[in-house]
Amino acid sequence: MNKNEILKLLDKEENKKLEFKERFSNGVLKTISAFSNTSGGVVVVGVNNKGKIVGIDADDKNYQKIINKVIHKLGITPNFEIVEIDGRFVLVIEVDRSHIPVSFEGRYYKRVGNTTREMNFEELKRFFQKDLRWERLSERDFKIDEIDEHSVRSFLRTANAKGRLTVFNGNEPIKEVFERLGLMENGKINNAGLLLFGKNPQKYFDHARARVVRLKDDITIIGDRWIDGNLFVQFRETEETIKNFINVQYEIKGFEREDIWDYPLEAIREAIANALLHRDYLRPINVQIKVYDDKIWFYNVGGLPEEWNIEKLLSSHASMPRNPKIFYIFYLAGIVENVGSGIERMMQTLKNAGLPEPKIEANLNEFTLEFLKDIYTEEYLRKSGLNERQIKAVMYVKERGRITNREYQEINKTTKKTATRDLTGLVHLDIFEKIGTTGKGTSYILKRHNGDKEDI
Repeated sequence: MNKNEILKLLDKEENKKLEFKERFSNGVLKTISAFSNTSGGVVVVGVNNKGKIVGIDADDKNYQKIINKVIHKLGITPNFEIVEIDGRFVLVIEVDRSHIPVSFEGRYYKRVGNTTREMNFEELKRFFQKDLRWERLSERDFKIDEIDEHSVRSFLRTANAKGRLTVFNGNEPIKEVFERLGLMENGKINNAGLLLFGKNPQKYFDHARARVVRLKDDITIIGDRWIDGNLFVQFRETEETIKNFINVQYEIKGFEREDIWDYPLEAIREAIANALLHRDYLRPINVQIKVYDDKIWFYNVGGLPEEWNIEKLLSSHASMPRNPKIFYIFYLAGIVENVGSGIERMMQTLKNAGLPEPKIEANLNEFTLEFLKDIYTEEYLRKSGLNERQIKAVMYVKERGRITNREYQEINKTTKKTATRDLTGLVHLDIFEKIGTTGKGTSYILKRHNGDKEDI
């Protein structure tokens, strides 16, 4: 672009494809991102917003510093040109529309008239649906030495042992492995590759982490851990953290000891995988898990696919992961199945352990899952056909440990005949266990369903 062409630009007002900046700053980088994501454009640095030339320092060192910063921060290479006009220098940056979205420090910008604006969530969602999935993009020019080779080799061994990936001998160069697994785009490591196997993905994706909190109630925190690292590290360490926050019991069978956790570990792993693999990585909100005395609550941003509801999720359905590449790598590692059966397996595992169905809440934007340690919730008891007197008695025993026939009569204001009938029904339903045979020494306690166990 020559002097006359630039002077013609200065006669114009700023518009959708033209921006003036007095000096190089983060505002220039945001504008370049916006031009890249909209229709392209020209940034002229060294000119105020009235079109008056104020000039910039144009020595080679400063010029190269600007170029390097644009390339490093945005991952693109616009056309740069220093032009002298009447003894002062301006920097002209010509930006083409990019075929992939361009972010600055994890945020995406667009051009609206003569202003640069950050895209909100809905705009960003439409933008990516129109172009490419987040996991296939490359936020930066990620380097091979940013990949944890141990994680890659461990994955290859596991996938091979599972019989799901036998085309590698385990010694191939990382670049070849990534290319064959679709973890590179146009020779560059994509977001999925870094998140799955990076040494420190949080360097680029600060929100791509999990937090596990142990609480006594909704406000009293007694344990708190943030979990970083790649997704395989997060998956393992999140499980270990939850195990540290719940109880384990054991049952002796012959010479074997069986560990029995508050919740089956298979269900916990499925819930962790669901939160990590189906979350929306465009939104800067980490996976959150809260462990209480009587429940575990799992949360991730990114809800159900459009036109889905809880009923469809719980019915037979095809697999539709939000991040199919990331999900597929976890499938190859044998952590998940690729048939849309994860929630169903989780529910069956909890049922087999004598625990209630998990509570699920979901919409288009977020997903929550709640495991309940206590099967005897009012909702569960009501579904089991108990009357209100029996439900009140179960709640009483949960609080006090036992109940007698007389206490049953008192709390329900009913007759001895009715109390005896209700209590006998609870025994037949395997909810209560009768202690003693007749008379005043008889009482009822909650029946244990996992055998005789002791805390360790």
